[in-house]
Amino acid sequence: MGELEYACLENRLVDLPGFGEKTQAMLAISLHATNDELREKLVPLNKKYPIEELMAAIRAYPGLSNAKRVTFEYVMLKDVNDSAAEAKALVKLLKGVPSKINLIPFNPWPGSEYQCSDWKTIEAFAAILNRAGYASPIRTPRGRDILAACGQLKSESEKMRASERRRIEAQ
Repeated sequence: MGELEYACLENRLVDLPGFGEKTQAMLAISLHATNDELREKLVPLNKKYPIEELMAAIRAYPGLSNAKRVTFEYVMLKDVNDSAAEAKALVKLLKGVPSKINLIPFNPWPGSEYQCSDWKTIEAFAAILNRAGYASPIRTPRGRDILAACGQLKSESEKMRASERRRIEAQ
């Protein structure tokens, strides 16, 4: 049984329960925020599928249980989505959904507008989720030294191409 990332479904989110019935796939959701305003900045697909619609589809997904939980991915961004209030809002949003929340320390790259939350902040966020009964492992950061985190290889290669263009134009 595989895991399905909802962003890959594009136009099939509306029929997520039907898809689940056919495939029995487990879900992994890139959530990263508890409200539409912030989530639209972090996950542009939210404009097409707002949180309320996403959560309704998840709640209707067949076979959810403690043995078959939804995995929510939540990148920790300093002073953006990492407050105690956000953690409590996440608990409220996920109420009744068998869930595991992967807390992902953000891997910054040159020119990024975001920074990683402090480790103490991430641990405090996780503690709120844990007290509410949610497993919330903190992912071990990897690839920071070579800008190899998700999406960073592309951004670094584009940066190099731009610098290469500037070098050629300067000659």
